[in-house]
Amino acid sequence: MPLATETDIQTALRRYWGYDSFRPLQEKIVQSLLDRRDTCVIMPTGGGKSLCYQLPAAMSDGQTVIVISPLIALMQDQVAQLTQMGISAASLNTSITSSEQSVVMRKTREGAYRLLYLSPERLARSDTISWLQSVPISLFAIDEAHCISEWGHEFRPEYRQLSSLRQHFPNAPIAAFTASATQRVRHDILDQLRLRNPHKYIASFHRSNLRYVMKECPNPAAQWALLLRALGQYVDSNVIIYSPTIAKVEETVDFLEEQGIPAIPYHGKMDTDSRRRNQERWMADDVRVLVGTIAFGLGINKAAVRAVIHLSLPKSIEQYYQEAGRAGRDGDPADCVMLWQKRDAALLAYFIGQVEDEAEKERGWQRYHEIRDFAESKRCRHRQVCMHFGEIPKWTTCDACDVCGYLPAWLTKAAEAERFERGKSSTASASSSAKNVRREASDANFYPANAKISNLAPVDPSLREFLRQLRSTIAKEKKTAAFIVMHDTTLDELCRIRPTSMAELLSVSGIGERKAEMYGQQILDALAEYDRGVRAAAAPAKKSKPGEETLQLMREGKTFDEIAVIRGRQRSTVVSLIANLIEQGEVEFEEEWVDAERRAKIEAVCADLGLERLGPLKAALPPEITYEDIHLVVGKLRREKR
Repeated sequence: MPLATETDIQTALRRYWGYDSFRPLQEKIVQSLLDRRDTCVIMPTGGGKSLCYQLPAAMSDGQTVIVISPLIALMQDQVAQLTQMGISAASLNTSITSSEQSVVMRKTREGAYRLLYLSPERLARSDTISWLQSVPISLFAIDEAHCISEWGHEFRPEYRQLSSLRQHFPNAPIAAFTASATQRVRHDILDQLRLRNPHKYIASFHRSNLRYVMKECPNPAAQWALLLRALGQYVDSNVIIYSPTIAKVEETVDFLEEQGIPAIPYHGKMDTDSRRRNQERWMADDVRVLVGTIAFGLGINKAAVRAVIHLSLPKSIEQYYQEAGRAGRDGDPADCVMLWQKRDAALLAYFIGQVEDEAEKERGWQRYHEIRDFAESKRCRHRQVCMHFGEIPKWTTCDACDVCGYLPAWLTKAAEAERFERGKSSTASASSSAKNVRREASDANFYPANAKISNLAPVDPSLREFLRQLRSTIAKEKKTAAFIVMHDTTLDELCRIRPTSMAELLSVSGIGERKAEMYGQQILDALAEYDRGVRAAAAPAKKSKPGEETLQLMREGKTFDEIAVIRGRQRSTVVSLIANLIEQGEVEFEEEWVDAERRAKIEAVCADLGLERLGPLKAALPPEITYEDIHLVVGKLRREKR
């Protein structure tokens, strides 16, 4: 890789990425890699880690950067974005046929790609190692490098085998990148990868524009009501909601849809096409609220997320920091909210108890105590985060967390909070009581008095929607995702600058030479049309609410399993919704759903333990009686009690 001057680096940044300046540390990291130095980079989510190894790759002719990445979907997105920018890239994974893999391998040997993405499992194969030894490699870039450490919150054994890279490729520089690594994990990364006198770049873990808010909810009804109040404050804003289980994801989506809040799910049991389609719809602002498990998030590059809401305790501070860090990547204020319940801690403890390896169990308990202390303590949240990662702030209070005095408007009414503390047990009662809450919360101010607000000119929402629809049209034409065509920040800057020539268009951040060549004229034509009075097409009609759709399918005689397939839900989610419809009197309980003997046992236990929670009922009943049985019968009994 030839020596590069500062001018060369700036020229490549402008040409391919359309950026005029680097984020903190990026330029120094790029220079280290161009100088062929081993490098370790700890940079928070949104700091721009991928550019640090992609730019040196773009500047290397006839050599290839080998990127180790954990997810196929992430590889595909990166390759698609690089290709759009005019940088040759490919991935080698099980999503392509064997003949396609052979072509990629041949072209890689010929130096045709600037970047090649591999999974750690693929790299561990002996045939991959021998083949790579014939490839002109400029460096190895290890993404999500914390996965190599047993002390990391996402340890993956296959990452451990990356320690052989130094042995097989003694002359190739190795660069490790991660967003969340404690001091112990950082040392482990250096040891495992055998980095030689590495340049180390550790960005501050303090994200000053994020506001951390922790709220313990006494029961599910209180959690639902608070969630609605929160979403009322983020109307027309992008929100991520993290749920602990697939069932909770689907239940949350259906609950929000019933309240008139469009939302889409994302979890591991959805087929790949559905997951990708939902991710693209959220990234393109077709739907503003995405509810996902921890499967959602790696590599997501959406700048204007105004809130990340957790509906349970994460398993570690590192996991929480990584997920919450997907908010506010544009630098504007954003809320990171955790609405948790005591039973979350019990569930975490249960899973730790199932771990057989004693060392791993010990690490699990350590993470458990750290996250509980983080959620329950009365110490500055930002300071706790920094100190967890080994950074000691000079300040003692942040003014940007609930401990230091920040509370969003939807949490400030004491009378409402008291009512939630007395909240009823059922989702149905929470939803009916929360409709007024949504209306009240939507009028609240978004920013606290001490928040740093961007001084950029406001964006014309009508023009933004017009350009957003253009972006969707281009994405369909190019058969790619809308966020790959154009990031939100680029969309906003187009609205502010309103370029009228190709030269002006190239001054827009995020529009490099290749993108200007591919669809620059379409953008200029669209802006001219808007000036002539053309406006965005009307939004499509709203679809039926989950309850209405389920009722209609039941009237058509569909079984629970058939409804689950038609609605794209797990069977347990459908049964849960039907149980709520029974409780509300919308559906009559059918005796064939639960046989008489099981029903009698459930009713007897309910008479002793009450109808508040399903967990104690399940524990008191024979194992063959399922949660579905219990939920349906409890829905019937709650209705009768009313």
